[in-house]
Amino acid sequence: MSAVFNFTFVPWFRSVAPYIHKFRNQTFVIGLTGEAIAAGKLHNIAQDLALIQAMGVRIVLVHGFRPQVNEQLAAKGHAAKYSHGIRITDSVALDCAQEAAGQLRYEIEAAFSQGLPNTPMAGATVRVISGNFLTARPVGIVDGVDFQHSGLVRKVDVAGIQRTLDMGALVLLSPFGFSPTGEAFNLSMEEVATSVAIEMRADKLIFLSEVQGIRMLPGEPESEENPIDTELPLAAAQALLATLPTAQTPTDTGFYLQHCVKACKAGVERSHILPFAVDGSLLLEVYVHDGIGTMVIDEKLEELREATIDDVGGILQLIEPFENDGTLVKRDRTEIERDIAAYTIIEHDGVIFGCAALYPYPESKTAEMAAVTVSPQSQGTGDGEKLLKRIEQRARAAGLDSIFVLTTRTMHWFIKRGFQPVDPDWLPDARKRKYNWDRRSQVLVKKL
Repeated sequence: MSAVFNFTFVPWFRSVAPYIHKFRNQTFVIGLTGEAIAAGKLHNIAQDLALIQAMGVRIVLVHGFRPQVNEQLAAKGHAAKYSHGIRITDSVALDCAQEAAGQLRYEIEAAFSQGLPNTPMAGATVRVISGNFLTARPVGIVDGVDFQHSGLVRKVDVAGIQRTLDMGALVLLSPFGFSPTGEAFNLSMEEVATSVAIEMRADKLIFLSEVQGIRMLPGEPESEENPIDTELPLAAAQALLATLPTAQTPTDTGFYLQHCVKACKAGVERSHILPFAVDGSLLLEVYVHDGIGTMVIDEKLEELREATIDDVGGILQLIEPFENDGTLVKRDRTEIERDIAAYTIIEHDGVIFGCAALYPYPESKTAEMAAVTVSPQSQGTGDGEKLLKRIEQRARAAGLDSIFVLTTRTMHWFIKRGFQPVDPDWLPDARKRKYNWDRRSQVLVKKL
């Protein structure tokens, strides 16, 4: 095995570990479009879902079947009809939907049953269980349009799904529901996934869709200047939806976004829109910091706060590479535990991505800003400025007139933010006695 592979694999695997710990025993509801299956993506998606489940995530998979039903209708010479973005399900379309759902269910079960040696599924045992977990009601007549056998979710059998997940199985739901009289209704995958996520109080709702996500400038062409907006706060998502026309087709900007917003408003903290066309998009979204699609959130995932004793391990892990390359002075665990109240951290989704410490010298009306560190994964995103601002606030609250830093490599970053170089003799006497003349750190001061 090459040294280069070892060098890249080990840090990568370690970086994934916090997400593995965080998501264990959480519930994800995955909405898989019929287009993804028609495009031949089921095999790899099943492998990724099996891997995620193996890491302790509880999965409810809701499949769509839009293209498969349309194919069945075309074969029978029957036109597909839609209104208000919903299929009008007459008796022929209902037969086609039932046939397509049965076929897809077997294909999905087969995909999770693969287990050839030397494949990601080798040794995996994924039990797929489906059933009549949904009670439905008819859409009825809307604006004079009779939707016939098209329905909406009336009730989700939460207890039944939970018991099935507790058995270690993956729950598979087709977009069908049944009335108390036994009548079948054709539902939309998106509505089923959203309703189940809300009723289950799921931790994530994820749509594997035809679109890449929501762009920074919706409606504008794809370009480097118009990238995917990877994190969309709920308020911003609602404001965007208000400016969009009613979504009729899955490629409309608001089609999946409306369901993400509905879920987040009802308490699902994170809803995602991912492109099924990108191999491994599920893994990239769940286990990589910035993800690949758009995540709608009903809370600010990035939290700036003062550190506690529980954060010592995360701080050590963050600063270790910078200590090893000489950017930071080495600090041992005992020192950080002793000074933990001095630290401010930036935490994102349970992982510490930045820290800084404030050591006051009240007799000189100044304080040292030390151990300033931002993870390489989030450098350039403004985390350094956030830490600096909080440290300045803490220093002002303590009645200090200035803060100073000692640095050997990042002086330009501080100078750009208002720090001025001074002679080491400027340092408070207590700090001057600890100054390492061999290291020859530059001293920079900022007036508050």
